[in-house]
Amino acid sequence: MVWYASYGSNMHLDRLAHYVEGGRPPGAARAYPGCRDRRPPAASVPVELRGALYFATRSPVWQGGRAFYDPDADGVVLARAHLVSAGQFADIVAQEMYREPGADLDLGEVLGTGRAVLGDGRYETLVCTGRLDGRPVLTFTAPWRMAEVACTAPSAAYLRHLAMGLLEAGTWDKDVVTAYLADCPGTSGLWTARAVAELLAERHRPRERTENVRNNRLPPTC
Repeated sequence: MVWYASYGSNMHLDRLAHYVEGGRPPGAARAYPGCRDRRPPAASVPVELRGALYFATRSPVWQGGRAFYDPDADGVVLARAHLVSAGQFADIVAQEMYREPGADLDLGEVLGTGRAVLGDGRYETLVCTGRLDGRPVLTFTAPWRMAEVACTAPSAAYLRHLAMGLLEAGTWDKDVVTAYLADCPGTSGLWTARAVAELLAERHRPRERTENVRNNRLPPTC
């Protein structure tokens, strides 16, 4: 078992369920095949990672910038860690790259050094951000640094989804979440905290799907 730390759309448990169980999320252009192991995460907890969140490239699903994680940048990233099997983590990585799941990942390098570059794809760099309850906390991001790519503003729908996922964790209030998202490269100067809050007003706060919620701050490397 490993902790999969999501800082993007999979912070929202309903969205993550489509990566695990398969199916087409509401409004999505494609269906996800799901994981070989379709059990839900054993736990989902809020975490804070050292580094920075930024938006770049363009998502055909969300029609705007995607969220990326730079573990070497200054700052704090709000995220949710989901306790899944190593096989489920591998299948989630594959689906993020629009590939068919089914092959396990060799996690030796990322567990040994804190990072492993599987390819030049946007989510093919694995990062170990620390350990929680004795288990590694893993995520994935792009191979480039934040300063090496042009930022792209995210869509309103994507920002709303990220904000709802963070609020669903039950640790950060609306003021913290909206200020955090409005301050990220790609949104800073384009989206204000008030504008993000107005996006949330269009939807009801989502129902929490797990009772196992704690607050943890993790070190940057294993």
